[in-house]
Amino acid sequence: MRDFHHPGRSPVLAMNGMAATSMPAATLAAVDMLRAGGNAMDAAIAAAAVLAVVEPQSTGIGGDNFCLYVPAGQSKVVAMNGSGWAPAGATPERLRADGLDKMEATSAHSVTVPGAVSAWVKLNAAHGRKGLDEILAPAIRLAEEGHPVHPRVAADWEVAAAKLAKHPQTARHFLPGGHSPQVGDVFRQPALAKTLRKIAAEGARGFYEGEVAADMVATLQAAGGSHTEADFAAGIDIAQFVEPIQTRWKGLDVFQCPPNGSGMLVLSMLGTLGGFETPAGDPLSVTRMHRHVEVARLAYRDRDGFLADPSQVDVPVAKLTSPDYTAKLRALIDDERAMREMPPAGLAEMLPVHKDTVYLCVVDAEGNACSFINSLFESFGSGILAEKSGVMLHNRGFGFRLEEGHPNCIAPHKRPMHTIIPGMVMRDGVPLMPFGVMGGHFQPMGQTWFLSNHFEYGLDVQAALDLPRLFPYAGKLQVERGIPAAAIDRLARMGHQLEMIDKPHGGGQAILIDRARGVLIGGSDPRKDGCALGY
Repeated sequence: MRDFHHPGRSPVLAMNGMAATSMPAATLAAVDMLRAGGNAMDAAIAAAAVLAVVEPQSTGIGGDNFCLYVPAGQSKVVAMNGSGWAPAGATPERLRADGLDKMEATSAHSVTVPGAVSAWVKLNAAHGRKGLDEILAPAIRLAEEGHPVHPRVAADWEVAAAKLAKHPQTARHFLPGGHSPQVGDVFRQPALAKTLRKIAAEGARGFYEGEVAADMVATLQAAGGSHTEADFAAGIDIAQFVEPIQTRWKGLDVFQCPPNGSGMLVLSMLGTLGGFETPAGDPLSVTRMHRHVEVARLAYRDRDGFLADPSQVDVPVAKLTSPDYTAKLRALIDDERAMREMPPAGLAEMLPVHKDTVYLCVVDAEGNACSFINSLFESFGSGILAEKSGVMLHNRGFGFRLEEGHPNCIAPHKRPMHTIIPGMVMRDGVPLMPFGVMGGHFQPMGQTWFLSNHFEYGLDVQAALDLPRLFPYAGKLQVERGIPAAAIDRLARMGHQLEMIDKPHGGGQAILIDRARGVLIGGSDPRKDGCALGY
């Protein structure tokens, strides 16, 4: 139990349904949907749509979606890959002809056909109970009437102002008066409301065909993209139900979506960490942090070498998550010093030839459990707004490469390496906890850190989310301010190059299902503006 003398929040407990999201309005929309007779899937889509309005830097209908869902009374985990692909004209030759020698985050070439709407419609048809008109109503109302800008949203908006200023139509709407909105300013998006109404009435065709698609295509072509209306029309069925991947860890079954998502890193990291004895001391012991960081460095190295669209290249998931391989990774880790030189990806056996998000989870009274993530990738995605339709377009294609022969080299109708990953923990064939941690590239590190905090160190769901974080990225070990100074000093002397960061690592939500007592226990990350609520 937490020390009530110190700032913080307790886990939220309820007995019927619960939702945890990164914004209060989205959590409320989900709970309202549950109380109105909707199920966990209805509530998740309703919350995601609200987040697309009130947290516009992180998510939107111009982005992608992944989902894990366990229907009540079933042991089968359903997985949805709602990531989009590159347009038919997206070839390395075309991009080089346009002056690019690498992917650029604000280029129209980094905009893939958005997959979120296709995923929402397919998930609703397969597992929802309510119609899209009712599910999208809260988001439509907030887009039309406006909503107050929350503190974390305002902070992210200010940082992204230079990106938003690159395109006149974006600046007109997202930099009112020439600057980013302040905390408490009311922001309205009537064009987005109109588009949401079309989706509510027409389903995926209301987004991927007709005037909305024409507006997105015209906007992208004006910015130099190769996109066509035929590319978007093909996006109606772009989302796909896929077979999830899993690993056994500490008596639990942890499920992830398969590539092109980064879920295999979670499984690899858990496999590597699982062979260690739990270090002595508290969750912020130097040994614990050092081991976790070194494991992450190895896993992310493999990601950059192998993770791509499995429909176009072979991704060796089974090998990279196998006990034999993770044991070899574990043997590379020295508890006294950081690795100076990283071994090649795949330990030289299979070398290649040559970053914002919203996560939410919902559990309903029947026991349906939903783990749901939606994203524009970087803050405000590409920064390219399709003005007439109000759609901010993501930049998920920034995950591609232009390196010929690399598994993740851009190609027509290819999905890029993806960072967003919903998680699901099962025990004895029933869902125990939908969970997720946001933050672009941080997510596999964040998920494994959270799972270890809770299941290995015994922190409650909220405390496991609250615990300070660190992350090896771009050759540095990025450290939040809550990491103790003595630990920072010791990590530096072990050879880690530390970097103190201003923006914390990601955010997260989780709902623990306590079946023995009939209680739901939820947590929501203080690094965001959201909350968990139940009834």
